[in-house]
Amino acid sequence: MKFKAEIDIMPLKELLDPQGKAVTSSLKNIGIPEISDVRIGKHIAVELEADDEETAGTKIDKACKELLANPIMESYTYHLIKM
Repeated sequence: MKFKAEIDIMPLKELLDPQGKAVTSSLKNIGIPEISDVRIGKHIAVELEADDEETAGTKIDKACKELLANPIMESYTYHLIKM
């Protein structure tokens, strides 16, 4: 079976997000002070072959833990879609 995984990787809440802080400041400078606490992460879309959804999830989880995300600094979530 073919699956598509939509993966979101974000900096941990406990850690400072310099990009997010810079965007928050810039939003205030352009007249949009109502937007606050911006956090910037990554969105990754992948397609993969797997026998079932559980196996696909295991593969995506391994890819995130070992390559795509830094578990010391980032958290990740993913959503699988059967194609």
